[in-house]
Amino acid sequence: MDLRNIAIIAHVDHGKTTLVDELLKQSGAFRANQAVAERAMDSNDIERERGITILAKCTSVEWKGARINIVDTPGHADFGGEVERILSMVDGVVLLVDAAEGPMPQTKFVTSKALALGLRPIVVLNKVDKPDAEPDRALDECFDLFANLGADDDQLDFPHMYASGRAGWADATLDGPRKDLSALFRLIVDHVPAPKQQKRADEDFSMLATTLSADPFVGRILTGRVETGKVKVGQTVQAISRIGQKIEQFRVTRVQAFRGLAQQDIEEGVAGDIVTLAGMSKATVADTICALAVDVPLAAQPIDPPTITVTFGINDSPLAGRDGKKVQSRVIRERLLKEAEVNVAIKVKDTPGGEAFEVSGRGELQMGVLIENMRREGFELSISRPQVIMKEEDGQLMEPVEEATIDVDDDYSGAVIEKLTGARKGDLVEMKPSGTGKTRIVAHVPSRGLIGYHGEFLTDTRGTGVLNRVFHGWIPHKGAIPGRRAGVLISMEAGAAVAYALWNLEERGRMFIGAQAPVYTGMIIGEHSRDNDLEVNPLKGKKLTNVRASGTDEAVRLTPHIEMSLEEAIAYINDDELVEVTPNAIRLRKRFLDPHERKRMAKAS
Repeated sequence: MDLRNIAIIAHVDHGKTTLVDELLKQSGAFRANQAVAERAMDSNDIERERGITILAKCTSVEWKGARINIVDTPGHADFGGEVERILSMVDGVVLLVDAAEGPMPQTKFVTSKALALGLRPIVVLNKVDKPDAEPDRALDECFDLFANLGADDDQLDFPHMYASGRAGWADATLDGPRKDLSALFRLIVDHVPAPKQQKRADEDFSMLATTLSADPFVGRILTGRVETGKVKVGQTVQAISRIGQKIEQFRVTRVQAFRGLAQQDIEEGVAGDIVTLAGMSKATVADTICALAVDVPLAAQPIDPPTITVTFGINDSPLAGRDGKKVQSRVIRERLLKEAEVNVAIKVKDTPGGEAFEVSGRGELQMGVLIENMRREGFELSISRPQVIMKEEDGQLMEPVEEATIDVDDDYSGAVIEKLTGARKGDLVEMKPSGTGKTRIVAHVPSRGLIGYHGEFLTDTRGTGVLNRVFHGWIPHKGAIPGRRAGVLISMEAGAAVAYALWNLEERGRMFIGAQAPVYTGMIIGEHSRDNDLEVNPLKGKKLTNVRASGTDEAVRLTPHIEMSLEEAIAYINDDELVEVTPNAIRLRKRFLDPHERKRMAKAS
């Protein structure tokens, strides 16, 4: 059978997963009456809730005698490690670009990776039926982007199509019939080369492991493209590391291939096809699975280094152990090491004392998703403020800088530029109109300056702005960046918060808790209206006397308190504070709960 391996790459929200849904439907992967969830490829709970793709996933469609293996990739820079690995097992990419927004930072990131591997992209201008779509401008911007990224003549001569993934059509011209996706299927089969590995089917078997997952019945399973030879169930193979060390020898217990959304058992995997193997106990991502006669590993794509570190510790608050079942440091360590094995963009390091672990990754969103997964599994954790990873070059301290691309209404552009180029030490690179009444701002901002900025940005733009960021490079350290300006209100008592006490404290600042919420000494219950921390008593009830006056005993009306999401809480805290995360609660607290210890530590620092 004619075989094609492609990846669908794009910026977040440009319609990758929706387009894959339509490709599956129109190729006959679903029965006409089959109930299929919208965005079928986003199978993970958090992906469905947030409407984003986190894990790269494979699927396969058949069209007129050709099998097309399709990989749906994440659009956020935080999950870029997934994209980099996936591109090494495909022969072509479909680059999806929103016809209204044009190429965005993540478009640039994924395209640069694809061009560096020598892939020739097909550009699909999606959402051309939007009222503000400008497909011609978006196409020109794509050409400029390819040229700036050093594309060769073949890559610059890219085919393009106009499409609406949601409506399920793609055409070579804007005024095409707008019926179905057959023109896109035809272009993929004609433009993307068949895997060159197919010519090496007679050699010894070898395959590069690209993604790792676990099956409750089969154990570890690795997915990748067969580079040479064939692999059968029952065959004895070995795993060797990227430096050529033998990791293990094992018998293949299962060979599976993607057929529609499901994986099917097959007798043998042949060179060029994307398959899943089971039977190994130690082999992991970037290892080479090969015949016993092979001793040279396949080259694995280098992964961009992590840029931020967060400390995961045990929950040692007075409320520890009430919600979660998994509270010991040993269990937390095992879970983090398991995550680092599957996700190559994450690194885990023990800290002295063994009660906490330093986890390094690509960004706040990636960390937030990991913590959210762990709390759903029953873990209790204490999380520190994210720290940016620095490095030294020629005796000079260097820090990571990110390219922030921002689309805002003209009215708010001044406030955004002032924040980014002022206290956050960013440099304005470009500012231009983007559609009616909107401005696009491109700035290079130190990663430190963007930690915790997103919430502030949404407030400044009344929730209408769109902020995208991607790692840009390293620059000399830019000096201190001021943190949160406001102080916090700290509970000096333990118990259940009293409505009357909270009502009296409202003039001191905004509350993070409501009446009857459990509190403990050292827990942060609100934001102070001034810049210093203040210890308060949220348990102080009303003194009862035997004198009654009409109107004085009316019910207390509290202003609604602020509910922080996990990412907002992690970005909000200072270095001397922690976020307590349990399956049912997110609380803010001081690192040292005892007020005397806090003062002692403040003096020492």
